[in-house]
Amino acid sequence: MLIRNAMLAATLLAATPALVSVAARPALAFDGWHTETVTAIPSKTSGYDYITYDSTNKHLFLGHRGEGLQVFDPVAQKLVTTLPGTAEHSANGATIIAEMDLGVVNSEDGTATPFKLSTLAMGETVKLAPGIDTSHYDPASKHLFFNTEPDKDNTPVLVVDPATMKVVATIPVATKKAEGAVADGAGKLYLAGQTEGKIFVIDTKVNTVTATWSSPACAKPTMIEVDARAKRLFVSCRALGTVKAALVVLNTDTGATIWSAEIGDGSDGLAYDEPTHRLFSTNGVHANLTVAQMLSPDSFKILETLATYNNAKVIAMDHENQKIYTMVAEGSANADKKINTLTSPYSANTTVPNTFRVIAISK
Repeated sequence: MLIRNAMLAATLLAATPALVSVAARPALAFDGWHTETVTAIPSKTSGYDYITYDSTNKHLFLGHRGEGLQVFDPVAQKLVTTLPGTAEHSANGATIIAEMDLGVVNSEDGTATPFKLSTLAMGETVKLAPGIDTSHYDPASKHLFFNTEPDKDNTPVLVVDPATMKVVATIPVATKKAEGAVADGAGKLYLAGQTEGKIFVIDTKVNTVTATWSSPACAKPTMIEVDARAKRLFVSCRALGTVKAALVVLNTDTGATIWSAEIGDGSDGLAYDEPTHRLFSTNGVHANLTVAQMLSPDSFKILETLATYNNAKVIAMDHENQKIYTMVAEGSANADKKINTLTSPYSANTTVPNTFRVIAISK
């Protein structure tokens, strides 16, 4: 059953003027994030992965795998459409390139499909690899970098020109599970190698791995954000053995660990709001949202942890309106089927029909 703690917290805050007044005072750190809306979308039994927000056209793109890439209007709180053909390819999510009015569907079958953000008109689907998890856009090189299925020794990261959808280079990265990545806008792409506990620094001018970093506080780096001006890299890390799940801050020049703090496990989403210097990590296994603050490039603190929903692990942020979006569906770990233990020993492998939800969180 979906956890309702966040909705209860929102009700209590609304009913208690003193708490609302305290949360509104800028001198205090506590923001009072809470669940604002929960919207049900008719669904079958498909899994889901990435969620992204198009701030120009006010659309959320939902990677609903076997049900396709779904376009959601968060203002009207309704499904706009499902992009044609994306269900057959099992859409994992979309990468947004606003400067080109371009979105790219990343699909589990190894295909990618470009589309116009403004009209949702679809381009030609191209086969790139045996399988694709996601892709990352680098504004310096104006290239896309695709996480693909690992081979015997590495994960081939494909470098693609989004204007033509042609592969221009392949970068072998020494990981069996390439996860989140972020570009600094100046020619570096930082990529998480989850299974090895490594951060790979890629020079996007020459498409080569130039450095490999690790942190004793980060067992399984998963999602990454960056503040290029402050020279700080933010990494959400899952637990492994005695090393707990953590939010870790690294120096972008040296890879040195600046700060770390324990968070809930199962993070698959990390957002950074540069104007407020707030960090948000969605932690699906422990069903909570961690909010942290950069006080200075060398000083950080956890502000609050909001109880959310079981497996609310991904994130998209509307920075202008200070809203956070995630998505969930009820699921079970069927012991007769293979369970993905990379996330937890009881990761859901069976989805309950008509339980898919889009969740908006605000303050």
